[in-house]
Amino acid sequence: MGAKYTVLQTNLKTGAVVTRLPVTGIAFTHSLNAAGSASVGMPLFAPEADPTTLSPGISGLVIVRDGLPVWGGIVWTASADIAAGTLSLGASGYHSHYKGRAFVNGWTARTVEQADLLKAWFGYFNADNGIGTATDTITTTGHKRTAVWTRYELKNAGEAIEQLADNINGFNFRYVPYWATPNTKVGHRFVISSREGSSTRTLTHRVNAVVTQVSYDSTALCTVAYATGADRGNGEKLVGIFENAELAARMPERVMVGTYQDVKETQTLKSKAQAIVNAGSAPAAIPELTLYPGQYGPLDFVPGDYVAVDADAGYVAFLDEFAVTECATTVDANGTESIRLALANKELFINANPS
Repeated sequence: MGAKYTVLQTNLKTGAVVTRLPVTGIAFTHSLNAAGSASVGMPLFAPEADPTTLSPGISGLVIVRDGLPVWGGIVWTASADIAAGTLSLGASGYHSHYKGRAFVNGWTARTVEQADLLKAWFGYFNADNGIGTATDTITTTGHKRTAVWTRYELKNAGEAIEQLADNINGFNFRYVPYWATPNTKVGHRFVISSREGSSTRTLTHRVNAVVTQVSYDSTALCTVAYATGADRGNGEKLVGIFENAELAARMPERVMVGTYQDVKETQTLKSKAQAIVNAGSAPAAIPELTLYPGQYGPLDFVPGDYVAVDADAGYVAFLDEFAVTECATTVDANGTESIRLALANKELFINANPS
């Protein structure tokens, strides 16, 4: 018997369940260090399709699988097909809230443990008409950061979190929904994990998964990277430089430039340049695969986890390790569940996080 799904409309500020939505189809995606997305179809004339309570930008959306929340976020769009009698809701994960928040009073923190920075940021935004993101599972990472922005910069909060995660010795992050009060109130917490990922599991083409496509991309290859930062006040900008001599011996010079206008320390810019070089150290193989039905659930592979993929199909012949960058789940009107994984070279993630 397949998994049972329900979709809940929630009060975005409190997490309180408003109603259970009658749905005709569900699709949701967990994405690495990003908001992820969801789309839900429902009858246009259902009583729950109430424009006075179900409103884009105001309503929360939570997807429950076999009684446990597996995805949560914010309804941002609604599209009504009057002829077909359907209403389609489009949602993004809780991180999309922080893409619309800014450090309006600026922020100054020097050489602070990055876990403490995160807790302070969420505390700041929770206190000012926020969505109550919990930080109780954020643990010390052993790495300190500096974050200095004036109020005039209006630094975007979502961007600040993403940039903190993307540093050398950074982290993976996600927002996890949970029952604050069973069947009545849904909470969500910000969770970080090491880029070292999980223990590797093997997915074999036509055994427990189907590799549907593999693309190979060399656009990020880079032998030398420049990271430019804040203006020094005389028309010049701070610059960090990092080179990959080993790759330069194998290919002509290829330069990549990253711009970080709010970074005011050269050492941070050097780390940014190193991350660019490390991410461009090898051509990227990008497989997509669909898991065999009934063997795995949508939370069995979390973005940032590692898997080994065994495939032998002409040009595509490898047994390599990859990082999960996206886990996408669709549920049709009959309740049939399909789970797709998007992957990227594990080596790139390891290289971007040197010990």
